[in-house]
Amino acid sequence: MPITRQTVDLSKFNRNIQLPYGLRISDIQMAMQDVYDFFFDMNSHLHQNGLARLDDMLRPANLTGTLSDMLTDTLAKHSRTLVPNTYHNGHPDLIVRDRYPNNSVKSGTEGIEVKSTKKKGGAVDMHGARNQTLAVFVYSVDNDKAKTALERDFLTFREVYIAEVRTDDFRRNDRGELGTRTATLHADGVARFREEGLVYYDWPSNVSGQSSKGTWR
Repeated sequence: MPITRQTVDLSKFNRNIQLPYGLRISDIQMAMQDVYDFFFDMNSHLHQNGLARLDDMLRPANLTGTLSDMLTDTLAKHSRTLVPNTYHNGHPDLIVRDRYPNNSVKSGTEGIEVKSTKKKGGAVDMHGARNQTLAVFVYSVDNDKAKTALERDFLTFREVYIAEVRTDDFRRNDRGELGTRTATLHADGVARFREEGLVYYDWPSNVSGQSSKGTWR
C-alpha cells in the first residue's frame, strides 16, 4: 500500500469570506498543500527506510508548533503583502511587508498571528489576551494503533479560521504557582471567531459536532 498524498478539498472553502491583508483563498489553499506535500515527501522517505511516520514521531506539542511555523512560512510565500516577523518570538507571526523596520517587531498590530491545534472549533491557548488578527488551522491525526501505519489517515486539515479578536474575547487561565498563565477565547469569543472567520471546514459527516456551515456547495 503506497503513501497517500493528501490534497486540499477546494469545495470546502467559504468563498464569501472577506480575508484581511489582501489574502486570497488560493494563498491559504497553496499553503495547506505545501504542508501536505512536505509530509508526503518525508513519510515516503521514512517508509522506504522502515521508519515511523513523521506525524507519529513528533510529540503532539512539537507537531503543533512545527505546523504553525510551516504555515507561517508558506502563507508568507504565497501572500502578496505579508512576510514572517523576523523578531525572535515577536508578535504577530506574519506582518505587513515594510510596515516595520527590517520586517521585525517585538509586539506589532499590523499582521496575523498563526496557530494550529487539534481542538475542534479552533480554541487555542495563547500567552496573553490582546487585540489581534488570529488565524487558526485545526488538524486531525489518526492514532488508531489497531491499524497499520499505512492504513491510518495521514495528517489532515479540518478547519481554518481567520478573524479579528479583542482582549475582552478571552478568559485568563490560572495555571497555579508553577504553571504558565495563558489566555483562551471564552465561549462567546470563540463563537464570534467561528462565525466571522470560518474559511475552511472538512470534517467527515460521521464526526460529531459538525457545523451546519460545514460546506458551501
